[in-house]
Amino acid sequence: MSRKKGAKAKSNTASPSASTPRKENAKSGKSTIVSSVQANGVVHPSRPSLSSSSEFYDIAFKVMLVGDSGVGKTCLLVRFKDGAFLAGSFISTVGIDFRNKVLSIDGVKVKLQIWDTAGQERFRSVTHAYYRDAHALLLLYDVTNKASFDNIQAWLTEIHEYAQQDVVLMLLGNKADATHDRVVKREEGEKLAKEYGVPFMETSARSGLNVELAFTAIAKELKHRSMKVDPNEPKFKLQEYVNKEMKSTGCCRS
Repeated sequence: MSRKKGAKAKSNTASPSASTPRKENAKSGKSTIVSSVQANGVVHPSRPSLSSSSEFYDIAFKVMLVGDSGVGKTCLLVRFKDGAFLAGSFISTVGIDFRNKVLSIDGVKVKLQIWDTAGQERFRSVTHAYYRDAHALLLLYDVTNKASFDNIQAWLTEIHEYAQQDVVLMLLGNKADATHDRVVKREEGEKLAKEYGVPFMETSARSGLNVELAFTAIAKELKHRSMKVDPNEPKFKLQEYVNKEMKSTGCCRS
């Protein structure tokens, strides 16, 4: 499918637009539309936060979770949003689901609208329509499933075809807590990420390993890109930040 076709499919797919800022309802978790202006695909609400509450945000971005079915995308999202682990039987995501969370990044309230996509092939045409609006992509594989790792190259090809050229991309090796069932070594993930020039870390939705760090790092990169004014300002280096944070916490951060 060409980019043109992908864009057409997007226009026929109902989705809350990242260009429409909303005020979060702290009690219900739902959102209501507030007036806004848009600059370079980045949302700037007309009423930025004046308090420590997550009810308001200053800037918003759309983040997509992609990867094979069963790699733990939904569990990763629930761990990040609610601080909980979805134990029990595996239930595949049907189509697209999303949740919002506001992070305080260097004094700026950054809202991440996180889209959880279905990994099954039959839903792929639906997820293609969402790529173009994504500011960042978290690409997951399961360290206990070699096939999900082998399919990363196909996912990267798809991302290159449908996503924005400057999209922020990070590779995550999920289920790192499953030590006895591991079939993909950490070094293999690092080698693949280096080959494609993308940041990498291992995560665990069960234990919380690096989950918060993954989303925080993405939020920092997006915030830095959108608010950088001085051309002489040092560029934010995502992988260096990740390495520094993991080293300072003994490589295990929840």
